[in-house]
This record gives sequence, C-alpha cells and structure tokens, in this order.
Amino acid sequence: MRVSMASCNKPNSASTEANNRDKVVLAYSGGLDTSVAIRWLQDTYNVDVIAIAINVGQPPSKDDIVARALRNGAIKADFIDVTDEFVSDYVWPSLKANALYQNVYPLSTAIARPLIAKKLVEIARAEGAKYIAHGCTAKGNDQVRFDVGIVSQDPNLSIIAPMREWVTTREKEIEYAKENGIEIIVKKESPYSRDENLWGSSCECGILEDPWEEPPADVWENTVDPEKAPDTPTYIEIEFEEGVPVSLNGEKMGGVELIEKLDKIAGENGVGRIDHVEDRLVGIKSRETYECPAAVTLIKAHQALEAMTLARDTIEFKRGIEQKFCQLAYDGLWFGGLMEPIQAFIDETQRYVSGTVRVKLYKGNATVVGRKSPYSMYDAGLSTYAEGDSFDHNSATGFIYVWGLPGRTAAKSHAVKKK
Repeated sequence: MRVSMASCNKPNSASTEANNRDKVVLAYSGGLDTSVAIRWLQDTYNVDVIAIAINVGQPPSKDDIVARALRNGAIKADFIDVTDEFVSDYVWPSLKANALYQNVYPLSTAIARPLIAKKLVEIARAEGAKYIAHGCTAKGNDQVRFDVGIVSQDPNLSIIAPMREWVTTREKEIEYAKENGIEIIVKKESPYSRDENLWGSSCECGILEDPWEEPPADVWENTVDPEKAPDTPTYIEIEFEEGVPVSLNGEKMGGVELIEKLDKIAGENGVGRIDHVEDRLVGIKSRETYECPAAVTLIKAHQALEAMTLARDTIEFKRGIEQKFCQLAYDGLWFGGLMEPIQAFIDETQRYVSGTVRVKLYKGNATVVGRKSPYSMYDAGLSTYAEGDSFDHNSATGFIYVWGLPGRTAAKSHAVKKK
C-alpha cells in the first residue's frame, strides 16, 4: 500500500471522549456526499470518522481533500495510491479474460470496487474500526459490490451507507453543510453522474435516461468526436507477454504508464465510446455511456493474439469462463471463492499468448491489422493456396468420410422408418 499523501491526525480537544467512541472507516472522495457524510455519521451513529480516499486513477482533486476531511471533523484522513496494484491484480486479469459485460462493457468501474473494499477492510482492521461506510445509493450496483466485498473478507465488520439511509437531495445536502459549517466545494451542477479510473469512465443520468436520445456532446470528456478525429489513421504496436501488455510502439513500460499513454492516443482518435443499455444486478435496466479507449483497444488486440496462439477448443471453452468472470466481477462476487480458480484456469491459457499486435486507430475504430508471435499456430505452408502448399490434399477425402459418418449412419437408419 503506497500512500501518496502522509496520513494526518487532527488535534482534538475532545480526545478523551473520542477514545470511547467506535470508529468508522469512510470511503471518501471529497465530493458533496462523502463530505457531509462525515458529520452525518458523527451525529447519527456517534462514531469517530476515518476518511480514506483511494486512488485507482480518477482525475486528481483541485484541492487537498485530506486536509478538508480533517477540517470537516474526521479524526484521521489518508489518500492512498493503489494504481499499480489495481493494474496488476484487477485490470490485467480482466484483460486476460477479455472481460466485456454483456459483450459490451469492459467492467471499468466494477473491477475497481473489490480493490477499494479490500483496502477499506485492511484499514478498518489496522485502526480497530467496527464499521465501514460508503456513499453508494440504493439503486446502483456499487452498494452490492462494497457490502458483499467487505463482509466476504471480514464478516465482523458492519456497513453504514448514509446515502441509502438518508434519502435526500443535492439541495438539502448543501443546506445541511451550511447549517453545520461543513466545508464543501460546490461544483457546477451537472445532470450526469460520473465515475472514472484508469480502465475507463462511466456516465449516466440526465438526458441519458431516455434511451432514444443520442448522447449529447458534453457526455464525452475523454474521447474526441470520431467525426472530428484525425483524417489519417494512427498505427500502434502492442507487445504482450503471457497475455499482459509490456510495451507500446516498441517502448517497454509499466502497466499504469502504458494504459495512460494508450488512453490518450486512442482517445484522440475517437476510440472507446460505448452507449449501452445494461442489466444491473438490482434488476433495473440502465442506460450508460462509457469511455474506455485503452480497454477497448487492448481487449481487441489480446483477442487477436489469442486467436493466433490458442487452439480452437481452448478458445471456445474459455469464452464460457470469460462470461462467468464478467458476471462475478459485475455482481460483486470477487471474493466469493470462485474467482480464484477461474483466474487460475485463465492464467494457464495465457502461457503462450505472447507476441505483438498492430492496431489501426481511425475515427472511432480500433482495427487489428497485424499480429505475430513466436508461438503462432498459424502455418503459412498449411494455409496458402499458392506455391509452397504443404497440406496433404488427399487426406481431406478420408477425413470428411470419417467426420460425416455419424450423419451418414443416421440417415440410413431413419430411411427405414420413412418407408
């Protein structure tokens, strides 16, 4: 666990009283909901609040949210950078699984939640806290991912969800902040709800709640309009080792850097926009838009390399495993016991998924246009129709006879009944 900002303890004149109170670890973003939640938790549950902001690649805050949490009453506040762990333990396993929920969504928000839950549990144990709190609402998937993820690691911890208990409005929250002297940064009100990390961003609400309406331009923040993207294509080369990207355009780099650079390059070419009506775990169909330039590009490249290096039976069997991986991650069951053996199988399939893939980025499309691997199962001598053909054409007749024998036998036996 790497802390990018040192933890700070707030001097508290009522420290004697505070020592007698239970502690709650709050998943803290610095936004309106979690800022007012500090005071709400103190008033409602008579607890000391430890505010924890966890960096999985979201845009940096324009102010010191740790200091603001302390000014708003938290007894301790940390900002923890877990981007490297996020990539190695969550993003790359998802890539190796070609994870696309309902064959569309790269699980950008979903796979960040188990890591955040893991860190909250670790901190709660270290601090001797009895509770963990988060800012999720009652209608979303994230409440399930946090709640189930937390109790699956430590069933002795209790969960408090202020926004699920305190059904309120933005306006009332702002008024609550004013009445209680809570320092908040009131941003320009947006009709959208957004979430962002290294693997992609999501957007919902507002006009997007009408699935007939085309998403307006202000929905998209991280990708260029494909119609306004460059008129000449951009070609990139991605090198993989055992299913994991290790270099971009011949330059070796770590996972975080590779994703960030590819996000910029692909996003500038309008790649990664997704408009999807998906099935939430809570039973609601929700219209969401996503921007996942690096994720979309890497998954396409990875699938192309697998097509060259894996046998057909392995690919077909793996597809079912991939869908189960997606379902577990989306439904918040990362720590349920099934994810580990699924990942073990997927890791085994990646032993020979090494090589380089060339991708053409052009006006919203990421198209694989070349691939090579030292473990390629593609044999030009067997595939060619030109000189150098090494395929035994005479063997085809016998193969077809044996392959078609069950059908031939069935046709003969059925013909008797027809008579």
